[in-house]
Amino acid sequence: MRLSIEAAVKNRIIEHGHGWCFTPIHFTDLGSDASVRKALSQLQKQKFIRRLAQGLYDYPKEHDILGIIPPDLNEVAKAIAEKNGVQIQPAGAHAANLVGLSMQIPGRIIFLTEAPSKKVKVGNQEIIFKRTTKKNMLSAGTREGIVIQALKNLGKNHIDQKARVRISKFLKGSTPEEIKKNMKYAPAWIRALVFEIMEFKP
Repeated sequence: MRLSIEAAVKNRIIEHGHGWCFTPIHFTDLGSDASVRKALSQLQKQKFIRRLAQGLYDYPKEHDILGIIPPDLNEVAKAIAEKNGVQIQPAGAHAANLVGLSMQIPGRIIFLTEAPSKKVKVGNQEIIFKRTTKKNMLSAGTREGIVIQALKNLGKNHIDQKARVRISKFLKGSTPEEIKKNMKYAPAWIRALVFEIMEFKP
């Protein structure tokens, strides 16, 4: 028996698990755009999924004490990027936070993109997509790309021993080849600093 569109959409959401953010484009193989949108609308009415913005939903996580928790803005940004077929790169204080160089959680998070700049409001938080150059996006989607943006945010004169340890830990999963490749277009001072921290020659 063939599943209804609504059941098929629901199954895919369950497979991805709580916390997944998505748009109708994530279900194009299951039916027409109109039928997918109708299924999502029905699931929202049943409070199975949450509508975050126009055409943007998540399968919310629930906490025993806090109840339904706000969406992860990284997941929201990823869903928007997938919908638009573009790459994104965490930047500013958000990148510094991901690397562990800043404990401050920004209320608005910035991603670089090659697509036009735009803002998306989710609850009382804001995601800012900032248009940038192709060169800045060459390391997008990599640990090194996040480190480059985090260090740009921190500045040359604010790198202490604690920051060096955090960078080393963050890049532990990358091979020397990956680091060298993804650091190729970084500012010279960042490239030199990372090579020094990771203890290998350029």
